[in-house]
Amino acid sequence: MAFIHRTTMKPTKLELLSEWLPKQSWYVGEAAPELVKAGGFRLDDPEGEVGIEFLVVADTAAREPVAYQVPMAYRGAALEGAPGAALIGTSEHGVLGARWIYDGVRDPVLMAQLSALLRGEAMPQQQSISDTPDPTVTVHGTGPDDGFDVHVNRVLRPSEDAHPSFARVVAGWTWPDGTAARGVFAAATPR
Repeated sequence: MAFIHRTTMKPTKLELLSEWLPKQSWYVGEAAPELVKAGGFRLDDPEGEVGIEFLVVADTAAREPVAYQVPMAYRGAALEGAPGAALIGTSEHGVLGARWIYDGVRDPVLMAQLSALLRGEAMPQQQSISDTPDPTVTVHGTGPDDGFDVHVNRVLRPSEDAHPSFARVVAGWTWPDGTAARGVFAAATPR
């Protein structure tokens, strides 16, 4: 099980994402983002090597806040063969040292665990508490053993419905005004 350290990261996740997010094709903002943490959850790497977090940030720079989901994979070394665009950035963790932080949709360990979650074979964990399941993250339906693609929703909308899929991961976040929302984070879709 992943252990959550109470320490610093320099630069912080929000600082890294403020630079990285506007460069993504799915970014809907018109200016530099003003990000606040809005929610998320974690999954465990069975090998205990890769930190896996599904982070939700809200951009308050727009007239209406926008919630972005950024799956993040934290590694102790660079991911061999990863394209340059996969790297969100590097950060110095107060306990673990240098961390390479990758866009999770391009990290094989994160995507394998997300697929396992959709098949009912992984347990979502609290974002900020070690070794604690997160019962607010639910999987509707079950993904098949193979033969499906995983779609990650980057811009979150408050709806638990999804396009036709075998299974979908539904979780919550909090808007900057304190309003709670739930939506589809990821879905298994037929190939």
